[in-house]
Amino acid sequence: MAAYRQLQRRIVLITALLSLVAVVVAALRFSTDVALSVAIGTGAGLFYLRLLSRGVERLGPDQRQVGKVQLLIPAALVLLSTRWSLLQLVPALIGFLVYKPAVIIATVLDLRSAPAPQAGS
Repeated sequence: MAAYRQLQRRIVLITALLSLVAVVVAALRFSTDVALSVAIGTGAGLFYLRLLSRGVERLGPDQRQVGKVQLLIPAALVLLSTRWSLLQLVPALIGFLVYKPAVIIATVLDLRSAPAPQAGS
């Protein structure tokens, strides 16, 4: 369980760093509206990641399936973008998906740091 918590912290840290980079790039390259949309999307992505990790922590003999509550986050993001003219859907969804590359980067780092298997074992 300690290894899982360490991986979880690493994913959140990488997601936060990538989120910061995405917001800064959006602010410099595009407009403040786009940067705000990316920031809201990355915040929603971090919240989604937190809900997902909570669901994974609850898995066990009594519960064999992760809950579906976290699926409300992207739906709420889409609904919010239709109601609030300042929030742009595409930048918000791109911001939301920043957690995906973070998971890949954390996995690659984890695989690189894992000890190599011994021959003949």
